[in-house]
Amino acid sequence: MPYTDPIHETHVSEPGLLVVDVAAADDATALAFQQLLADRWATATAEQTTRDAGQPGVRLRCYLDLRQELTAAAVVGPTMEPTMARS
Repeated sequence: MPYTDPIHETHVSEPGLLVVDVAAADDATALAFQQLLADRWATATAEQTTRDAGQPGVRLRCYLDLRQELTAAAVVGPTMEPTMARS
């Protein structure tokens, strides 16, 4: 597996800290997902995606801090509801 950069202890040293690895079909999708996370939680975002030779799509890694309290805007903001395929 080419994308196996080590996770440093400081990134997960306390409950509520997360490392999120994202794989997506294209830059726009990966960066849009990252922005959804950043709109809700404190997030150290990636500026660009990476491509692994011989692997499909793009990847990025961001770091989240869930320990902060959600703001009123985040609580009442848009949600991502699951959709079901119709036959």
